[in-house]
Amino acid sequence: MSSSPRKPSPRKRSRTPLLVSAGVAVVAITLGLVSWQATGTGKKSHETASAAGSAPRTDDPAAELKALARREAGDKLALGRPDAPVVLIEYSDFKCGYCGKFARDTEPALVKKYVEDGTLRIEWRNFPIFGADSEAAAKAAWAAGQQDRFAAFHEAAYAAGAKEKGFGEERLTELAREAAVPDLERFQRDLASPQAAEALRRDQEEGYRIGVSSTPSFLVGGQPLAGAQPVAAFETAIARAKAAARP
Repeated sequence: MSSSPRKPSPRKRSRTPLLVSAGVAVVAITLGLVSWQATGTGKKSHETASAAGSAPRTDDPAAELKALARREAGDKLALGRPDAPVVLIEYSDFKCGYCGKFARDTEPALVKKYVEDGTLRIEWRNFPIFGADSEAAAKAAWAAGQQDRFAAFHEAAYAAGAKEKGFGEERLTELAREAAVPDLERFQRDLASPQAAEALRRDQEEGYRIGVSSTPSFLVGGQPLAGAQPVAAFETAIARAKAAARP
């Protein structure tokens, strides 16, 4: 599924979007606006992002993006030390094929090389753009996280062929069981709770505010990177962010 990029109005022609095609990103930050536009994301994401507006204009938009790293010690949707020099924020959807590719092919290598040595912290943001199933899966991931099984649920939901099975109620419970969520009754209560909806809203509003309109989209040390990039692209971004973080 794809959509054609919306032509900018004359009033906004001076703003340069970030364009992604077939997983290749070109990054630009102009007048405090960061915009991700991609093939394969669906019309809804573009319309909602446009309606939600762009990031507030500041004198230093890069610093504003870097400040989105929450670094909360008890964050159930994060992996790595809160004081790691580099934070990678990932905006993703469990029905997104490129997100699955990143989760299977790239993320494990980043965890092994950078998270385990304390260089990198990964903070996941649920950013469902493919409808009700996407939102249900996002809430289920959050619910699994309440029992410290987010990473395991994330792995199960992004396994090859998983998204083709859908994310109905029974399937989500099956994924929770695969992820070894200990209390499935609590999982189901958490999944349906107002807290799950609020956590999802928080992540979505953050993404829309800075102009995310495709998945997967990333901030690495505050610098945008979009699409299922190869490991080398993330290694370069992490090295740059680590160097910039030195006192």
